[in-house]
Amino acid sequence: MNQNYNGPLHEMAATTPTDYWNDSCSVEELNYAIARGATGATTNPSIVLNVLKKEMHLWRERIFELIREHPTWAEEDVAWRLIEEMAVHGAKLLLPVFEREQGLKGRLSIQTNPTFYRNAEAITAQALHFHGLAPNLQVKIPVTEAGLSAIEEATFHGVNINATVSFTVPQALAVAEAVERGLNRRAAAGNDVTTMRPVCTLMIGRLDDWLHVLEKHDGILVPPGYPDWAGIACFKKAYALYQERGYRARLLAAAYRHQLHWSELIGGDIVHSIPCEWQRKYNASGIPVRMSYKDPVPPEVVTTLYASFADFRRAYESEGLSPAEFDSFGATVRTLRSFIGAYRDLLALVRDFMLPNPD
Repeated sequence: MNQNYNGPLHEMAATTPTDYWNDSCSVEELNYAIARGATGATTNPSIVLNVLKKEMHLWRERIFELIREHPTWAEEDVAWRLIEEMAVHGAKLLLPVFEREQGLKGRLSIQTNPTFYRNAEAITAQALHFHGLAPNLQVKIPVTEAGLSAIEEATFHGVNINATVSFTVPQALAVAEAVERGLNRRAAAGNDVTTMRPVCTLMIGRLDDWLHVLEKHDGILVPPGYPDWAGIACFKKAYALYQERGYRARLLAAAYRHQLHWSELIGGDIVHSIPCEWQRKYNASGIPVRMSYKDPVPPEVVTTLYASFADFRRAYESEGLSPAEFDSFGATVRTLRSFIGAYRDLLALVRDFMLPNPD
């Protein structure tokens, strides 16, 4: 490894069980991350849209080619082929990592259609389709009530899942149990599970965001910065339960808002999915790499959040939410609306190629 590439993230990846991924399929950003120890990457509708805006020079002609080659395709058809090709291209960049790690690392996550969040069959069918596009693709499935069924079924069929739209301890536990059922069914059918590395994302920053919304909307007064520990508190509790119960899924932290979202979760069998902007900040920070994942959240923070926010209690308690309540949890609603909005914006971008504005 080039000594110029050394930094806190490279040190973490080289000296602890904690991995990190690039939170994008951008070619430039992915190359930066891989050179500094990243072992995976991820996409979602917002990420794909932003990558296209930054790297349109790499994809402009291909979009026109898809439109010319498929004269009957609707904008949805063009958009999904584009999403798939961007994911496969990113997966190729990670293929050396995948081969070096014998299939246990080096995957790129591609997200199912966010509008399918209520339809387990549609999610599963798309997951199986994505699974066949490249050997090192991981498939993102939302942790909605329908998504849980799709997670189990896709896992049974050999898909390495990445559970997303997930923020809470109950969601993390429900994912782990769904994965266990899928893996056990697969093994019972005589199929290999040794290279399956399912992950469950906790979008820790988006839980913090939701508490900030409630803080303002409901006039809740707590000490400054306390809501910024909410996602970390839930992640640490979920991780301890994963280790205690021996779940085979790994927890992944995402949706970074400040440096504690990384520096408080180092040292365990954890994955971080870090936007390149935050990677550069962390690598330039000089923040020490230390085994922080077992450090307790300040007790007064947890006590205050627990007393002040009903939704923190629901997020923190193992049985605070039932699967039937996942879809209506505030952070879930906000995130699904965001993903669906970005997907609609992506369709509009493709539409501008198919029907250029004459004005």
